[in-house]
Parts: sequence; C-alpha cells; structure tokens
Amino acid sequence: MNKKLLYALLSLCALGTITGCSSDEPQNISDVKSETSSAEKTATLAEAQEMTFVLSNLPDGLDPGITENSFSKYVLFNTFEGLVTYDKDGNLVPGMAEEWSISEDGRTYTFNLRPDLKWSDGTPLTANDFVYSILRVATPETASRNLNMVTDYIVNAQEYFEGKIGAEEVGVKAIDDSTLEITLKEPISYYIDILSMWVYSPVQSATVETNGDAWSTKAETYISNGPFKVTEMNMSENVVLEKNENYWNADNVKLEKINFRYILDTSTALTAYETGEVDGIASIPPTDYARLRAEDKGVKTYPTYGTVYYLINNAESPYDNLKVREALNLALDRQLIVDNIVQLDTQPAYSFLPPGYKIDGVDITEGRGTFGMSPSAEVEKAQQALADAGYPNGENFPVLELSYYSDDVVKKVVEAMAQMWETNLNIDVEVTSNEWVLFFEDVIEEDYSVAAMGLTAYYFHPMGFLTSAKTGDTANLSVYSNPEYDALVEQIRTESDPSKSIELIRQADEIASDDYFLIPLYYKTSDILLHDNIQGAYMNAQATLFFKDAYVSGEQK
Repeated sequence: MNKKLLYALLSLCALGTITGCSSDEPQNISDVKSETSSAEKTATLAEAQEMTFVLSNLPDGLDPGITENSFSKYVLFNTFEGLVTYDKDGNLVPGMAEEWSISEDGRTYTFNLRPDLKWSDGTPLTANDFVYSILRVATPETASRNLNMVTDYIVNAQEYFEGKIGAEEVGVKAIDDSTLEITLKEPISYYIDILSMWVYSPVQSATVETNGDAWSTKAETYISNGPFKVTEMNMSENVVLEKNENYWNADNVKLEKINFRYILDTSTALTAYETGEVDGIASIPPTDYARLRAEDKGVKTYPTYGTVYYLINNAESPYDNLKVREALNLALDRQLIVDNIVQLDTQPAYSFLPPGYKIDGVDITEGRGTFGMSPSAEVEKAQQALADAGYPNGENFPVLELSYYSDDVVKKVVEAMAQMWETNLNIDVEVTSNEWVLFFEDVIEEDYSVAAMGLTAYYFHPMGFLTSAKTGDTANLSVYSNPEYDALVEQIRTESDPSKSIELIRQADEIASDDYFLIPLYYKTSDILLHDNIQGAYMNAQATLFFKDAYVSGEQK
C-alpha cells in the first residue's frame, strides 16, 4: 500500500527527514538559541506594506536551475516555490504540491499539484512545467551547478545528460496537468528534502526559450511562481519584489513590496539601519554585535545547519600531503577567531559536518572527538606535523596563497589565520581577494591553494555535507578522494534504517576529518537585524529567509 505523506505527517518532522521521523520527537536543531523580539506579536497593519532589506554580497545569478550561490537565496526563495517548502517552525510542508505518495519500493513519487496554479504573468502552471525544468537542469547547455541533484537520483537523467537517450525515457513524467511522477534510481530516504532545493523550482519555458540566459537578468522577463515577483532589477544595486497576485496563497501574503538593496560595506549598511533608512540587514558587523544585542536593536538569531571552513586544494603540492593539512589545522586558534573576530555565540568546528541533525532525539555528532584539534592552537603538534611532512620549522615551504571573497568579516578572519600560520609554523602567507564571482571561478577551476568557503546545507540531511568530500562530486571543491569514504557515502544514500545510518555517517565523518581534507573553523549561526515593526519573517535551518508571512505593523521603529 502507498504511504501517504500529507501535511499532518510532515508537521511531525520538524526540520527532519522522513527517515529521521521514527519517533514523535521533532528532529531539529537545538544547540543554537533562536531569539525573537518581545515586540513580535499580532499588531495592526501599517498602511504601507513595504520594506527595504540590505544584502551584503552580490549573487552570481538568479536562475534557480543554474546557480548554487547562497547569496541568491533571498530572491530565489521569495520569488519561486517548489513542490515542497518550509513553514515558520522549520517543518517541511507542501508547496506547489498539495499532497503526494511514495510507492512501496520507495522509488516512485507521485505529486498532486494544487488546483489552478499560475505563473506570475497569469498563465497556467502545470506538471509539464516541472518536467521541463528538471530536464533543463539535466541538459548540458544549461551548465547547472546543481546538476548532480537531478542526475544522481532520477532514472536515466544522467544518460539524458550524456545524450544517450531521449527525454521520454527520463524518470520524470506529467501524468496529466496536475499530476507529476518522479522515479528514482533507488530508494533515497531524504529525497523529499532535496526537492526543497531551488534547483527543483519550476521555470517558465516560454520566457526561457524566448530570452535565453538573459531571462533571469531583466525584471520584465523574470517570470516566477512564488509569493513575490520581480518588478525591478539592477544587479549591482537592488532587486525589487512585489506581491505576486497569481500566487496560490496570495490572499495571505501581506507585504506589497520588498526592496533588496545591495550595500557591500557592512558598516555603511548598519548606519542605514540605525538611522531608519532601511528595515533590516543580512550581515551584522562583528564589532557591533554585542552592542546591538544589549541595546535590543533587533538582532534575530536563527539555528543554522552549517559550517564555516576553508578549502585546501588536495590535488596541489604540498597540500596533497596529509601532514601539511594536519599542520595547518592544528596551528589555528579557533576560539580566538570565534570570540574576538566573528564574535558570535557559536562553537569552534573540528569537522565539516555540523551538529544539529537528530535521529530518535539523538544528535548524530554526539560524543564525536576533535580529531587532534583543540579550541586554541596545538602549536607543538602542528610544528611536528609540518616537520614530518618534510618542512622542519617551515623550511622550504612554499608561500601559502590564502584567497577569499570580498567580505568585511572574512577579511578579518583571513588576516588572523595568516598571522597564526606565520607565527606558529614559520611559513609565509600571501593573502588575495576578489569579488565572489571571480573568486568562485578560480575555486571551480582548482586554481587556489587555501580558500575561504563554508556550507549551509541546501537540504536538511547530513548528505548535504558528505558529498563535499565524495570523489568527483561537483560539491567536492577540495579535490579530495578516498575510496573507503566514497563507499560509505554510497551506503548512506540508500540506508533506510536510522541506527545503521547514524553509524555509517559517523564513520564517513571520521575518515574525512582524520584526513584533514579542509579546515573547519566554526559552526554557523544566522544573525540578522530587523526592526520590530517587521513581523512574521522567518528563517529555516538552511538560513533561508522567508517573507511570505511577513508584514509591517502599525508600531513605530
């Protein structure tokens, strides 16, 4: 008998996967505090339902089928909606799909779409639009950075990408206008979570085919299906969203207009916030964080399933040497970085896999070791590891090239890391920076030695991190490879038993972390500033900020 997965069931699985819901306890992040102002309560609506929110990083594009850049998420998740989405409590809930069922073998998902769905231009949105969008991702010309989210899972999607078969043989079908069927290569317990990613958002074929890649660069051709639509777009200045009257739940969307302004200097952004010029900002300057909290200036802190880390190019000498990578990891004072530089209420990280994911109420990282690291630097051990690698006291070690993307906080972290390595390992460090798009191009092309990065899971399951170390995966930016690790990841993909899944995940985590394939620094928490008269906005564990339930109250700032 088919297993019906309706809203009632999903509401039990707060931020968890179906696999993780073997008890009645919500499977959510509990290690980070979530703050909401006491002023956030039901209030009268202001006459003008408009707000301005500042973003401090430019996205590399706003095409949900192409980008994997998290700086795009503010626009994407407020203008597009997939088959499933998230509510204010972090529950995975129906989006464009009203309900769905999964076959007994766990491979075939059948989605019943909501009735009379429309695009923002008022034209009908049907199951065929989802088929088109998924096939588009699996088309080489699209050059999707999230390609593997389709080809790794859907029957024949990889073969279609390689040009070996036609579209009709791919495991995605429109049974009729309101029924979509997706067939997987094998049962994947967390696939429903993957469907919440923006890569599975539908795009309108008419605007894409007519305008090509330019469809997502102009407001007049940016057709979407979410609670808001784009009405103005100046990519280096701002993106203006207005309420989408054709959204299925438009009657409950109160905001009429959101102006996402780009102010790259966080100090300038903070000044705009404190003078009332803007209503919120996404990036808080670390030096002002404590003051803003103490003064109750609207700091909102959300649990986030993510890790800040630095990539190491495992394919480049001398970083292909395990002992070199170990030395770089052990020589850092993570607690100093957390306390004095980023100044966040968070934990130093010793692994790329963050805490927060629970199965049967137990965090799968509970009891995990530190892989030889400690909050402060292990200087002697680091020096010994570098000597074991053939560079005693740093002799003959090449200049370490440490690169980062333009960001005030990252700049300070990088400068501290460089000083620690120069002092503790007696090596020379050259720091370089670039705007995100150019920086990330170098990372993709493996043209770096050590580079700033980090990951907030695009879906709530450890696999969102484990692929970062899997050989050949597009998420593996460290060019790391370990056959034993790869084999474990393949087992985790299809394991349906929660206890076995925990064991396998822990084993994989230990292998990659013992290999020091990257440099974990601290676990993420998401902090934004929002004036108290902006109520109803919420953020999920993927650090996605939703405004579909937000409104401007009649109270003054």
